[in-house]
Amino acid sequence: MAYVGAIDQGTTSTRVAIVDHAGTFVGMAQKEHAQLMPQPGWVEHDATEIWANIEEVTAAALADAGIDRTDLAAVGLTNQRETTLVWDAATGEPLAPAIVWQDTRTDVICRELGGAEGADRFRAKTGLPLATYFAGPKLVWLLDNVAGLRERAEAGEVRFGTMDSWVMWNLTGEHVTDVTNASRTMLMDLETLDWDDEIVGIFGIPKSVLPRIVPSVGLIGRGKGVLEGVPVAGILGDQQAAMFGQACFNPGDTKNTYGTGCFMLLNTGTQAVQSTKGLLTTVAYQIASGKPRYALEGSVAIAGSGVQWLRDQMRMIDDAPQVEPLAKTVPDNGDVYFVPAFSGLFAPYWRSDARGVIAGLTRFSEAGHVARAVLESVAYQSRDVLEAMEADSGVDMNELKVDGGMVVNELLMQFQADILDVDVVRPTIIETTVLGAAYAAGLATGFWRGLDELREHWAEDRRFVADMAEDERAALYDSWKKAVDKSLNWVD
Repeated sequence: MAYVGAIDQGTTSTRVAIVDHAGTFVGMAQKEHAQLMPQPGWVEHDATEIWANIEEVTAAALADAGIDRTDLAAVGLTNQRETTLVWDAATGEPLAPAIVWQDTRTDVICRELGGAEGADRFRAKTGLPLATYFAGPKLVWLLDNVAGLRERAEAGEVRFGTMDSWVMWNLTGEHVTDVTNASRTMLMDLETLDWDDEIVGIFGIPKSVLPRIVPSVGLIGRGKGVLEGVPVAGILGDQQAAMFGQACFNPGDTKNTYGTGCFMLLNTGTQAVQSTKGLLTTVAYQIASGKPRYALEGSVAIAGSGVQWLRDQMRMIDDAPQVEPLAKTVPDNGDVYFVPAFSGLFAPYWRSDARGVIAGLTRFSEAGHVARAVLESVAYQSRDVLEAMEADSGVDMNELKVDGGMVVNELLMQFQADILDVDVVRPTIIETTVLGAAYAAGLATGFWRGLDELREHWAEDRRFVADMAEDERAALYDSWKKAVDKSLNWVD
């Protein structure tokens, strides 16, 4: 068996990759799923559609590689994190649409749970502030708002999970989640790596609905259907998978993934560093029988989805790659700034009252300035996160590994290096999320011998070096901060 499979169940699509021993993709297939937005602030997915897509895309990836399932040593999974769903314990039928991580309907619940102690009430145990981002409050909303769900949950008839649990239920019959996904629920203690009875009780969640927590790297079960009999041996939340695929195994290693959102993670080793600057403390990964590795994370809600907004709502471009040539029609941003607070601002602000703003418009402004402002907003948000990360960790970064679909945009990557004043390093394989899932499964089953072997597969494609005067960098960032101020206090 010469290959490993990896399922990457993302926010906008599902893809499956077949990877050989050299870490090269030999087969790939991908399919988008619907984004359901029934009212402002709500974002939902159809879990049944997603599972059907996984089966279809898996078969297509095997066909693309010219192999069948018997050629696979193992398969791993990576997934959109925090997206929350519930299903019937007997039939596996979803009992409500999945609530996506971007959804803000739990704002009132989060404020009520915080009480007099506020957003940091559970941070010491969970590493997270109370925010609409996380899965626990989403589950509370479902229990309180789906007719009969709480009664059925208390009777043991309901199962809860983030997207990894849903896929594993269908793929292996096991009701599990791994430590990286569990650390995004606000229900797991970062030290014990188990559900915290006190927090679960405060949230009013029947414990019977919760999945079993397992290490990220280790055998979970065997596949069914199109993956009949294949060992399923790894689960990582998408950003932790990208970190794994970037071979960020040492304390201080840092990566930034540019996808639907933008996510910077710093490996802090076996220490769970508590943030005082608006970052998240999260589990980076755990290899079976080993100690967990932790990370500091800065989460930005809108990155690539800002370009999708230009395409789908504003109709300024027909395809996402057109944003770069449009932005290049102007020499600079023309003093136009875009704050993409469509669902509030995530790290380091955590302001659910913020909404999107385009600031600095004049009669001189044109489409190119807006396109450039959308791209630059990703880089500015990443600087917000990097400054918080350096303050929390005491590490002065001189390079940042980058991955994800947006890193092919060289205008953005150069501006990112310029506004951060650090080297931005793009690897030869930019789809490191799905690669990380493959690495986890292969490591668990002996397909790869250890982390050193995985490090050998990483290779640099291009290094973007800062080429901007400090006074210009400071002036641009100062204007960005003014634009952010304009976005705040929009929603009561």
